[in-house]
Amino acid sequence: MNTYARLPVAFVRGEGVWLWDENGKRYLDAVAGVAVNGLGHAHPKLTHAICEQAKTLIHTSNLYGVKKQEELADKLASISGMDEVFFCNSGAEANEAAIKIARLYGHGKGIEIPTIIVMEKSFHGRTMATLTATGSRKVQAGFEPLLSGFVRVPYDDIEAITQVAAHNKNIVAILVEPVQGEGGVHIPTPLTDYFTALRRVCDENGWLLMLDEVQTGIARTGTWFAHQHTAIKPDVMSLAKGLGSGMPIGACLTAGKAKDTFKPGNHGSTFGGNPLACAAALATLAAIEEQNLREHSVELGQYIQDGFNKSLAGIAGVTQVRGLGLMIGIELDRPCGELVKLALAKGLLINVTADKVVRLLPPMIMSQEEAAQLIDILSALIKEFLSHH
Repeated sequence: MNTYARLPVAFVRGEGVWLWDENGKRYLDAVAGVAVNGLGHAHPKLTHAICEQAKTLIHTSNLYGVKKQEELADKLASISGMDEVFFCNSGAEANEAAIKIARLYGHGKGIEIPTIIVMEKSFHGRTMATLTATGSRKVQAGFEPLLSGFVRVPYDDIEAITQVAAHNKNIVAILVEPVQGEGGVHIPTPLTDYFTALRRVCDENGWLLMLDEVQTGIARTGTWFAHQHTAIKPDVMSLAKGLGSGMPIGACLTAGKAKDTFKPGNHGSTFGGNPLACAAALATLAAIEEQNLREHSVELGQYIQDGFNKSLAGIAGVTQVRGLGLMIGIELDRPCGELVKLALAKGLLINVTADKVVRLLPPMIMSQEEAAQLIDILSALIKEFLSHH
């Protein structure tokens, strides 16, 4: 179906941060499959784990015990401090599970119309529930009627949430991204204050704090999960993208008030957490630990931000360079989607989101030398673009 405005290139091979197209041209990948390929391409530990697992067992379904799934659940619980894990296949499915948990939790408290506070400029997926939760008319347009049970407030605005709390007695949860990725790499200022306040408001009102860590999770921002830059813990957390390094796997984790909400029959998935996907996820987590990629994400992210701040200093049209770990946004004062094709021609893969923000999500294995190439190529392109537009 005609659902993607694809770029005029197809890749046949990858290694590390590099991709090669059908003609043998090499590209520096600063998108990583949209924050998926954290280990880059063809990582030996990952490919070995997938091949070995495929030789023995790919899928049995959740009618039976899945040992690799139990192992992965234990690992995720250990690095997150959460209690339970439901496995699915994507970020949208992980967020669907979170939304269902919130509604079931609300009904359990006798609330007839359980309602979730969501944010402007958010992105949670493209299923009916998650596109309703998403704060983008572009994503929602044409799919009405949207679902009821959501109230929208501005991101990074605690006052707006307290006002809703005062007037709406049906609220059961807040669903929020620690950093808004699709919305333009927006980071609360400061992160700690916003999330401490969210946790406090949820505790005072008996609500669930649900964090969409689909893009921010799995060491992308320099900690296993972005909320670990603060002292808080969520009640529900959704994961996907980087968890399987390209093998489709998502997870919804619960703790505290949300624990034990789902009972047998409340939710399910045919493919969710099958042995092959779990083997990829376990190998991903092991590689991140062995190669100290959390620390590397912090250092490299700062190096890239500093590099762009220096090379683009004083350039009219550059609004801000911002980021957390290896989620980096360069905001311009005008639409800049054209930069994607200009970069492609120069052998660089970038992304533009929210019309005016160049979004960089490089693999966590990127070296400082490769990052320097990224800074040089993209800075020159941005300067040239701004001088002609």
